[in-house]
Amino acid sequence: MQTNVHFPTDLNLLWDALRKCLDAVKIIQSQDNGVKGWRKIKELRKQVKSQYRSTSQQVFKGKNIENKIASVKAYLEIARQLHKRFSDVKSGVDSILTLQHYNSYVGKFIDQIDRRILQGQAIASEEKVYSIFEPHTEWLNKGKSNPSVELGLNVLITTDQNHLIVDYKVLEKQQDVLQIEPLCKRLKKLYSGTKIKSHSVDKGFYSKNNKEIMETLVENVVMPKKGKLNKLEALQEGSKEFKKIRNAHSAVESNINMLEHHGLNRCPDKGLNGLKRYVGLSVLAYNLHIIGNHLIAKERLKQKKKLQKLERLLMRAA
Repeated sequence: MQTNVHFPTDLNLLWDALRKCLDAVKIIQSQDNGVKGWRKIKELRKQVKSQYRSTSQQVFKGKNIENKIASVKAYLEIARQLHKRFSDVKSGVDSILTLQHYNSYVGKFIDQIDRRILQGQAIASEEKVYSIFEPHTEWLNKGKSNPSVELGLNVLITTDQNHLIVDYKVLEKQQDVLQIEPLCKRLKKLYSGTKIKSHSVDKGFYSKNNKEIMETLVENVVMPKKGKLNKLEALQEGSKEFKKIRNAHSAVESNINMLEHHGLNRCPDKGLNGLKRYVGLSVLAYNLHIIGNHLIAKERLKQKKKLQKLERLLMRAA
């Protein structure tokens, strides 16, 4: 099954910021009679929305470069005028903070659209924002064909031989290669006094230092090296034990898929703390399901043995 996923651009995000500012002004206007100059706010909203849609059509589907540039300039001109008007709104009501918050995004996206489309500059990834409502959202390259990209945060999970998740962490702008040392500290605390028999990770976690750190805790470390192998490394990664543990690592993909089916595919909670709480609850639901499956399998085996015993007794009686 193929899914069409919509990823917001700076044009979309500018419209989101503008409409939230207009909503905030409307609330302020209803709470503070001293705020003037916004009598036609409904018509203004329609005008901005119409220009946004027209500009989007020109940018993504239009073939005439001059029309595209003209449409973007018109969109930015309206946005700049509103950005200034929003900045001039003065009020003592609480909604003014909401207006200032979203107006800061208006200024940010005006600058980025101008630089990206009109000046032809590339916007650095650290400057980009993918959601004004969930600013912690990151652009994740999955390395797969469909979907190749997702919006959200990566979650690092560690499972045991029974497929139970024994450790998890929500990663915020963190590289995989930096996770091994803190992960080993958490596992050492969790399995205090016990040597872990084996641990397998992806190539993205590899570094010489990471491998040495993990070998102090784990008996058999499976950490495939990036790039060309020397003779010793080729011998190690070609061993029967290494291949066996590495092949078993593929089970984590089914664990991840199952975890997604326990609510982690899309987070409905708001804010970063809400997301982390939701991840924790999804992990809990997943583990309860796994434990339940083991208990059911144990009970079925018990019933099967009872049935086999009864059959043997009947055969003897016959």
